Amino acid sequence: MADTIPSAKKKKKKSVAAMQQELRDLARPAEASLEKPPVDFKRVFVRVGLVLAVVWGIAGVAAHWSVISLFVAGGLTLVALGAGVWIVRYVNKSRELGAILRSASQTEEGRKEALRKLETDFKKTDVQAAIARAQLEMQEDPRKALSTLESIDLAKQLSPVADQVRCTRASIHLQLGEIQDARTLVDKMELGKQEDVKTRAMFAAVAAEAWGRTGQGKKAVELLEVFNPEDPELGEMRVQMWRARAFSYAGVGDMKGAGRALRKLAEVSPQLLGMFVGAKRVHPMLQQEAKQILMRSGAVPRKMVRQKM
Repeated sequence: MADTIPSAKKKKKKSVAAMQQELRDLARPAEASLEKPPVDFKRVFVRVGLVLAVVWGIAGVAAHWSVISLFVAGGLTLVALGAGVWIVRYVNKSRELGAILRSASQTEEGRKEALRKLETDFKKTDVQAAIARAQLEMQEDPRKALSTLESIDLAKQLSPVADQVRCTRASIHLQLGEIQDARTLVDKMELGKQEDVKTRAMFAAVAAEAWGRTGQGKKAVELLEVFNPEDPELGEMRVQMWRARAFSYAGVGDMKGAGRALRKLAEVSPQLLGMFVGAKRVHPMLQQEAKQILMRSGAVPRKMVRQKM
């Protein structure tokens, strides 16, 4: 009998830990997939091919007067081929890192093994590997993930890659309640230029939350209304988009809209409202609304909710 009691307690502890991990996974902003690069390289190849065809056509005509045009066309072709090799390597590495991240999502041991691979199999200056490592570090130590991302020199990156880093950094600052730091980052992002609709939605959710919490609620609402959080294609971003809407609507004083967003979050899991009850720098009316919905749900004891307030 004595042996069964500790066993039951242990089972309960595991259940609580599993629930907390699930909530962390739901609450953290969706991550841009490394398996799908932030640039549509297939489209780039087509455009470059068309440009080169035009260049060689012009060079062929101009060769009647000067052979220099042929050398120019040849030089441009070599540059394009070099860029093509780089792109192929970039895509292949993205797929490799995507596979590592998928293996990490299964168990804690898988996460640790993935981190080990990212630290030992890739150079410390490898930007793609750094982003992947930060995505895993965010689950346990946001500060460490932030430090990893801050080590990337954004001035040396392609614009889509730099914005991906800014977006991830901003999302961590929002989690930590460092709203102004997040705002500084999202103001530098080029929104709407992302090829993938999921990436556009993720960027919009992070930017809108930062704006909604720093006095730019109208701008945030206008951005979010382009997307439908219930769109099946955006299922992975549903929590983040409703969270952003709650902050944005509260930012313009639309508590009806904010309340609807909170109820949508409660449908996923009432515990998600804890981010509004206990988080730093949350609009008082939004905090109060979240508290009331949480208490009505019965998911958390009333006494506990009052203590958080």
